[in-house]
Amino acid sequence: IDETLAILSELKPDYISVTFGAGGSLNNNKTIELAKKIKHEYGIEPLVHLTCLCYSKSDIDNYVSLLNENGLENVLALRGDRNPAVPEKDDFIHASELVSYVKNNSNLCVAGACYPECHPESKDRADDIGNLKKKVEAGADFLISQLFFDNVNYFSFLEICRIAGIGVPIMPGIMPAINKAQIERMTGLCGATL
Repeated sequence: IDETLAILSELKPDYISVTFGAGGSLNNNKTIELAKKIKHEYGIEPLVHLTCLCYSKSDIDNYVSLLNENGLENVLALRGDRNPAVPEKDDFIHASELVSYVKNNSNLCVAGACYPECHPESKDRADDIGNLKKKVEAGADFLISQLFFDNVNYFSFLEICRIAGIGVPIMPGIMPAINKAQIERMTGLCGATL
């Protein structure tokens, strides 16, 4: 990890996104440890992923307290992927609910996710944009897109968002391509055209 962070820090990114462990205990999650390293050793702001599907409000409160204690100020509020091995809780069904909860109960900067090619669970583009608008109205400070491979899809998506009245910054999500299997897995999960 240090070798990768050293290379990334030379590029002077505005932030580094730190993924969140899928399901399980918030206390055993290595996300905070890595985010602290990025911020304090490399001088780069971490954007800590925070999922909600498998966590209660109390769990989220405890995690936000840990973020505050460690000087971490930025989260990417996500519903999280469904995992049959990890039971879902009822406190948060959608990421927009997590955005609202965190914005109303903390001083964190909250980002939301968006899909230039439409969320795979949306009925259609109109449904997807309607749900995205709820996330912004819930308090998302900015949006980061899922990966995409064709800039036309991104710029078309931006135009649709602006027409729909979504005015927050929308940044393209960037993910280093490690290998073919990783890219095939990601495009399969998010529905991106490759």
